[in-house]
Amino acid sequence: MSEENRRSDRRADPGADRVVLGIVLIVGAVFAMSLQDALIKYASTDMSLWQIYVLRALAAFPALLWLARRGARRGGPDLNAMPSRWAWLRAGCLVAMYVAMYAAIPVLSLSVIAAAFYTGPLFITLLSAPVLGERVGARGWLAVLLGFSGVAVMLRPGGEAFAPLALLPVLSGFFYALAAILTRAKCRSQSAAALAFALNGALLAAGLLASLVLALLRPGGDLLRAAPFLLGGWAPMGAPDWALILFLAALIVFIGLGLAAAYQAATPSLIATFDYSYLVFAAFWGWALFADLPDAPTLAGMAMIAGAGLLAIRRRPAGAPGPALRSRKESGSRREATCRSE
Repeated sequence: MSEENRRSDRRADPGADRVVLGIVLIVGAVFAMSLQDALIKYASTDMSLWQIYVLRALAAFPALLWLARRGARRGGPDLNAMPSRWAWLRAGCLVAMYVAMYAAIPVLSLSVIAAAFYTGPLFITLLSAPVLGERVGARGWLAVLLGFSGVAVMLRPGGEAFAPLALLPVLSGFFYALAAILTRAKCRSQSAAALAFALNGALLAAGLLASLVLALLRPGGDLLRAAPFLLGGWAPMGAPDWALILFLAALIVFIGLGLAAAYQAATPSLIATFDYSYLVFAAFWGWALFADLPDAPTLAGMAMIAGAGLLAIRRRPAGAPGPALRSRKESGSRREATCRSE
């Protein structure tokens, strides 16, 4: 085919280029998400979770404000429409999601955390019937059964290697599902900028409050040794630590932009399929940075969870809203997909 004919085909079907762009953007965004989580795991030996929350949020605020004002000058949404109480409740669910995930990050491999967190679409399926009044159907229930069977295979409850902390990423997936349901049911009219502002503000408030409580209580002994990342105080920082905080702030802004643009470029059900590439990237960073190699049961469980999530996504009619993960990350219409820019 000549170059002229290829150009003609692209002009005749501009949607094809948009689909490719959407796939590239979502893969790039989840790659950045996996890198962010790997860096937080790496930093967990030197800084507390709340220290990272506060400093990252403060570093990200100027970029979020600049992007919001720039969008407003171009006719897009800005921060003039302040977040509603539902947006703040959604942000609280996302803060709980991050706390549950990162509380386990010092002791669990990235691949296990990623697979357990990706039960989020299954919880969305479970909550859609009682909360949104949606019909789940046989395929949806099959996805739920397959996914939670995958969790059992991967975590092996009752076995000698089982640790209760392994359930925290599953709890994180549940809080993600609550945030997704809130986004769909109550936050349709909120701009992506307002939701991003609420999330960053909630992370900052949670970090400040937890830091204050820990400074007053000063936990120590076995309790502190059991969860230093969650219960430790602020640590002195050098130039490499400040550089890491700035890089994490840049990553969270880039992730938000990439996710929003990806879900605007193509149908959510298609883009959400490539969202699962996070599992591959998480396994790669676990191997490259921490020498963590998933064993056979972990790989089998990851495959079952990914298959169940895709089944839950595909049970929707083409073009219908589909679950999508991390700041994380929510499901809904194309308008809702932009709500993931956080």
